[in-house]
Amino acid sequence: MSFNKKELKEFLDEKVEKYNTLSFIDSDPIQIPHLFSKKEDIEIAGFLSAIIAWGNRKMIIKNAKRMMEIMDFAPHDFILHHTSKDFENLKFVHRTFNVYDFQYFAKSLKNIYSHQDGLERCLLPESSEQDYQHAIARFKDLFFALPHQVRTQKHISNPLKNSAAKRINMFLRWMVRNDQKGIDFGIWESHSPSLLSCPLDVHSGNVARKLKILIRKQNDWKAVKELDHSLRSFDKLDPVKYDFALFGLGVFEKF
Repeated sequence: MSFNKKELKEFLDEKVEKYNTLSFIDSDPIQIPHLFSKKEDIEIAGFLSAIIAWGNRKMIIKNAKRMMEIMDFAPHDFILHHTSKDFENLKFVHRTFNVYDFQYFAKSLKNIYSHQDGLERCLLPESSEQDYQHAIARFKDLFFALPHQVRTQKHISNPLKNSAAKRINMFLRWMVRNDQKGIDFGIWESHSPSLLSCPLDVHSGNVARKLKILIRKQNDWKAVKELDHSLRSFDKLDPVKYDFALFGLGVFEKF
């Protein structure tokens, strides 16, 4: 399939309209933060759901719901007031994310909401920055500032080490992008959607390469930057709306 730039933009815009709809929520982990209305609950539910968002999507959703159940469906209150006893005898595992990781994430989030003014401020890029690469790296350093098992660090990627940081970029899309359709939340008004990057995975990467808006073969931060450049040329204010098009083409249409 071959397009000129105008045709390609029209094709992708059409796919955004098709997939950026409320029905998308039913099969996506974003349904977990949609269980809540309080800002901090949405953030924490979204963050934890995004962190375990790899593997089978049904299992991701099932295990993210289990996390909410453990937190009595009041994640912010649980984070602020949980004790180590709350994790005694607890059995939780999603692939390599286990109960010890969950316990550390709860401690670190408590620190962030008690002393760092919450996730929104901790992930805010500096005024001179053109994307979230450095903001995510700073956030990782802050998140793992408390004593922890080294293995737990693998659950948050560092784009300064050339990771595509797919899960954090997806979480950022959920929080920052306001799509007026009721899918992405847009509750982080101090952030700009123009700086967001597409959550690059196997599906979106393969579709982007077929459409020739991504040439690099590896799904790493260099590929994210290359895809940013292409998507921002189609819509500089809301480039990651095209995540819906790339994902929909890959997962639902087997493009």
